[in-house]
Amino acid sequence: MMFAPGRTVLYRNIDGPRLASVRPCRVISDDERGLLLWLARGSAVVVEEATDGRGIRDMPFAEWIGLDYRVVPATWQGPGLLKFIPPDADHSVWFFRDAGGRFSNWYVNLEERALRWDDGHVAGVDVIDQDLDIVVRPDRTWEWKDEDEFTERLAFPEHYWVRDEAAVRAEGRRVVKRIEAGEFPFDGTWTDFQPDPSWPVPAAVPPGWDRPPIPRP
Repeated sequence: MMFAPGRTVLYRNIDGPRLASVRPCRVISDDERGLLLWLARGSAVVVEEATDGRGIRDMPFAEWIGLDYRVVPATWQGPGLLKFIPPDADHSVWFFRDAGGRFSNWYVNLEERALRWDDGHVAGVDVIDQDLDIVVRPDRTWEWKDEDEFTERLAFPEHYWVRDEAAVRAEGRRVVKRIEAGEFPFDGTWTDFQPDPSWPVPAAVPPGWDRPPIPRP
């Protein structure tokens, strides 16, 4: 399943059986290297929160798992960013930008690999965020991110969607080797990307965003 450049694709983060977030992105390219998406500043998104309005990072995980949830409309507040999803890999690579739209750093989002779906009127990729991440500076020095959060949640295996801590860390170490070697996509590819200013910013998440998650093998 390939997505045509210019098409809107929903990047959906799944926490267990629930939708945690939905972000409408523009397809920049989709080829043997992987899927490259653009998330524009100001895009309409959907996020999960507790019914009291707090998010998952506003409280200990032990409290979060005992609450009721809802999904609500929101807006992507940060600068626009590229999301690159390589084929058959348990991570994506995000290209963060500063307020002026210049490349600032890479961000490796460790996630259970993307599953594509296409309902005709709307399409997307479903991922399971595995929380542990890697921040990569332009000089390719790097550091782990959210290790405390990852460790905290692993203590609740009956509620946490990450099943194999060792596999997550192993995927991270594989990516680190590519980072340190300056291999694609950490070789400067797309760091000078600039979106077409005529591209519309999604004002609403397309209908069908809440379709059931793709079953995993």
